[in-house]
Amino acid sequence: MAGSPQLTDPPGDAGHDGGRVRWRRFAVLTVPAVAVTAGLGIALAQGALAASFAVSGQQFKVSAKSLEGEGFAQYGSVDVNAREELIPVAVTAIREAKLHSLCQSVVTTLPVVGDISLNLTAGQKNPVEASNLFVDATQLSGDAVFSNIEIGRDASTLDKGPAEAVGMQDLFAQQADTVSITDLHQTAWATNAGTFKLSGLSMNISKGKKECF
Repeated sequence: MAGSPQLTDPPGDAGHDGGRVRWRRFAVLTVPAVAVTAGLGIALAQGALAASFAVSGQQFKVSAKSLEGEGFAQYGSVDVNAREELIPVAVTAIREAKLHSLCQSVVTTLPVVGDISLNLTAGQKNPVEASNLFVDATQLSGDAVFSNIEIGRDASTLDKGPAEAVGMQDLFAQQADTVSITDLHQTAWATNAGTFKLSGLSMNISKGKKECF
């Protein structure tokens, strides 16, 4: 019919010709965005996303002289940043945790100014207390002792940690009744907690790179 819009690419059509759009090129440009959105939707539906918020572009470091926890679970997951990029993490979830001599640090590099360090310390006398603690980490080290540990359990069947501490079906996970870690060092993208009690809290911003470890 004369004047009807054309939805296909005629031979030799170049970009925009007489108001027509190159639909094949449009599809090529939009498919990646649709795929990312679909992937995020699937991950949300299957409980694969860890943090409930978009993480920043900076990891932070956490250290503690010791950690004691009841109801431990650990499994693989992903965080997502503001650009909707997926970031693989290992989620450590503890139902009730106590940390002695906690340190948290993050370094930001600013134009002209250079490195700026944010340091937070707490729990020097009385321990830091957390309930339903989730840490999305990329590195963890220390001397650990577990009681009644289960290694290789399906992540979707975890039941010793917080109620929300479950991962995707068929993925590797481990859990234990209790965990004790001395000289804890970890690098993380995010931390969630139901409650977080920081006794003796101190925060300091300084120029230069000053990290917990």
